[in-house]
Amino acid sequence: MAQEKKDKLLVLWNCNAELNCPFESLFKPVTEFKITSIHSVADPRKLFHQKTAKNYLTNEEILAHRNADGRLDADYVQNLNGKTYIFTWEWFYPSEDYHLFIPTDALQKRIDEMTSQFGSSCVGVHIRRTDNQPAIGKSSTDAFLQSMQKELDANPDTMFYLATDDMNEETRLRETFPGRILSNQKRCLQRDSVEGMHDALLDLYCLANTRKIIGSYFSSFTDIAADMHKIPKIIAGEE
Repeated sequence: MAQEKKDKLLVLWNCNAELNCPFESLFKPVTEFKITSIHSVADPRKLFHQKTAKNYLTNEEILAHRNADGRLDADYVQNLNGKTYIFTWEWFYPSEDYHLFIPTDALQKRIDEMTSQFGSSCVGVHIRRTDNQPAIGKSSTDAFLQSMQKELDANPDTMFYLATDDMNEETRLRETFPGRILSNQKRCLQRDSVEGMHDALLDLYCLANTRKIIGSYFSSFTDIAADMHKIPKIIAGEE
């Protein structure tokens, strides 16, 4: 949106319990936009940008002006003149700019080491658990097992790359499909740690390098992994 409007883009990168890792620890530097790290929603720099913005876009504002294809209405965007502050987790604009996000050399090496085991028939599996109740309710373990079995029936050479925040789920899948599951088995699941976020990025990029994803309902992690390389995606429980 900033490119289309020929505006500058500033990202306030909040290091907190949900993602306690600075941008530069995950990705190489970018020149297309500026990133400022903050460590509190009360950071004076954040408050300054909020208070001095002419337009303030929240989830509600975006949902109220989003058209049938999910993006912000063009006329609405055109009329957003002056400084605009956006605080949302809603998708509101198409993006082809994933190429801007290049993992650090150390992380890319880990990604390459894992994906080198994929072969040509690797399917990604993302099972979201912990606090995501919609995903737990809709995308049950049995639904994942059924979808994975369909992939194996169609192609007996299929391997699966598994990304999950529940080790019990991984144990069950390994028991059901012995020798078919690839994963970062030593991963850290703490979102408030740099190590945990490194492992999460590894999972995201590995999923994106499979030929297809079996994902979780109501999970942006599933959606982004599929969108990065425009690979097919099915949601367990919706087949």
